[in-house]
Amino acid sequence: MKSSLRRWLPAVAALSVAVGCTSADGTASAEPVPSPTGKEAAYCRALHKELPATLNGLKRQPGGPASEFTAAWGDPAITLRCGVRKPLILTPGYKRYRPGSATWEVNGVEWTPEQQSDGSVRCTTSKREAWVEVTVPEEFRGEAGGLGLFDALSDAVRKTVPFGMI
Repeated sequence: MKSSLRRWLPAVAALSVAVGCTSADGTASAEPVPSPTGKEAAYCRALHKELPATLNGLKRQPGGPASEFTAAWGDPAITLRCGVRKPLILTPGYKRYRPGSATWEVNGVEWTPEQQSDGSVRCTTSKREAWVEVTVPEEFRGEAGGLGLFDALSDAVRKTVPFGMI
């Protein structure tokens, strides 16, 4: 894995994560399904086809409502949504706007991590033609356990979502 470990490991290690993305029956809960259009939708559809069947040994499962813009692995679920809007911390005018937020790079894809109020960590790509968001539960953090999953995800994003600013 080619990554900037020194740059992002302290930030990731400091985050306490637990995901609230599973329902009582163990399937991924329904975060709103993104609704990208045009080129973004095409990139997300291509990404959906490139996503791995397993992620760190976790089987892919239905990601809430069936969609070419969502995916999930394991229980509790690591969830992916493609075609989401720009993270609020990177949006001018948002009360917690942090344009200099820590980012980290894995295999040529830059990610911005954000700790969520439920304790999960949401990591969103930056500098890509479509925003891709991955939410990681606490169970997959630590000892680089959660970091390896970004190897396969970054490869899929790099192949299907072009570098660029939106």
